[in-house]
Amino acid sequence: MNTQLTSKMSPRVLFLVTEDWFFRTHRLPLALACRDAGAEVYVMTYLNKPADDLIKEGFQVIPWQVTRGGINPLAEAKVLAQVIRQYRRVCPDLVHHVALKPVIYGGLAAKLFNIPTVNAVTGLGEVFTSSSRKLRALRGVLKSLLAVVMRRKSARTIFQTKEDLETLVGAGIVPRSSSHLIRGSGVDTEQFVPSPEPVGIPVVVLPTRMIWSKGVGIFVDAAQILRQRGVKARFILVGNPDLQNPNGVSELQLRQWNDSGVVEWWPHRTDMPSVFSQSSIVVFPSYYGEGVPKVLLEASSSARPIVTTDSPGCRDAVRHSENGFLVPRRDSAALAEAMLTLLENPGLRAAMGERGRQIAIEEFSIQRVIAETKRVYQGLLNSEWPSMAPALKRESQAAGD
Repeated sequence: MNTQLTSKMSPRVLFLVTEDWFFRTHRLPLALACRDAGAEVYVMTYLNKPADDLIKEGFQVIPWQVTRGGINPLAEAKVLAQVIRQYRRVCPDLVHHVALKPVIYGGLAAKLFNIPTVNAVTGLGEVFTSSSRKLRALRGVLKSLLAVVMRRKSARTIFQTKEDLETLVGAGIVPRSSSHLIRGSGVDTEQFVPSPEPVGIPVVVLPTRMIWSKGVGIFVDAAQILRQRGVKARFILVGNPDLQNPNGVSELQLRQWNDSGVVEWWPHRTDMPSVFSQSSIVVFPSYYGEGVPKVLLEASSSARPIVTTDSPGCRDAVRHSENGFLVPRRDSAALAEAMLTLLENPGLRAAMGERGRQIAIEEFSIQRVIAETKRVYQGLLNSEWPSMAPALKRESQAAGD
């Protein structure tokens, strides 16, 4: 976003995200691009650690006392009230909501004050995919609330997968005319670069939050199958337990697996380019309601072959037999066979890695995602971004559209 401001007043853009770590990993480049275009950027999120780095970037940071998986009505009413208070105080010219809870809470607040809104659906998650009775009941409420905030004339919705777009359009939740498909949050192809595969025993990594539905248990079972067949490889889980997720794998379980020797467990790493450079194969056997998983884009950009599930989001990033293999969900035997094929064929790993790098550059670069998002902003605001935004009224408006 290199557009220069032509107005004396900078537009105010507010990002609403449940977790600060997710903002840093998935939306920071977009926020920096808005800042560099001359926007005044606010970030409202739950702070897992001090926001000094975000403040140094020039952002206004607003702590949000939200629990990602919280469903207690009284607690959630307080969370929504925080959003309403801040939207009234900040009077943003544009709000960008990331994931379903911010889309709903931010959308309701934006409707009150008639604020132009971009809703980013980063996957439909377990509420839409689980067979749990409680989550099925919640699904109906969720659909009704999404319809309220997504049908506004001054709202646009960005989907990462065609399947999610068609699901919500088909259900009448969001108009097709206000829906946009932008596949993923982008990858920095200058940070995640190819490197020679390390010499020695091949290394297979699963980098993710330690959640069962991300396929963690399936990966462990597949590793056990290959070990029983005498395959020599290291199988490594990379990531922390997700304590807020009821579907999370416990630290005790992770340590038991590590001690058993079937897999290794590396807690969260901040040097992911180094992790990919130490790997031979990247595996992601998720059966979660994914968007386009960023880890798959980073693996492709790093020229590593991938094994993932034939499911929405995952198959957007991986072309079967081109830059990796797609396997059925929850199928540890199929996962093991796909991993074995790559483990036994170094040339195939290299060829798939090279193709993955090409796909990452041509289709998923962060520059492309920023440019496509800029066009959504422009269409929503009916003018060039961001020069027209200051012309919008900052006064709170009682009635939405």
